[in-house]
Amino acid sequence: MSTPRIISFRIAPEKVAELDSIAKSMDRDRSYLLNEAVETYLGEQRRFAAMVEEGLEASRRGELIDDEDVERMIDSWVQDRARGAALQDQEQLEKA
Repeated sequence: MSTPRIISFRIAPEKVAELDSIAKSMDRDRSYLLNEAVETYLGEQRRFAAMVEEGLEASRRGELIDDEDVERMIDSWVQDRARGAALQDQEQLEKA
């Protein structure tokens, strides 16, 4: 493991207070939380970059989805979500 470096940046005092509160509840220090947050952020950025590259590779191979198919997919997801919400509402009414 490489030697840790010290960096500084500006952050709102309210966020520092919230970090300190969370750190205290976890019996950790602020640096631990910030390192965890940075690692999570970097992991998400790596994952996003890989997904973009995967999409670009698919595009280069001609594996594209036309806009009408995308619209149908989105409409289907919206309808599925609406049905799921309606079922949950119905279940709540039946419990009452």
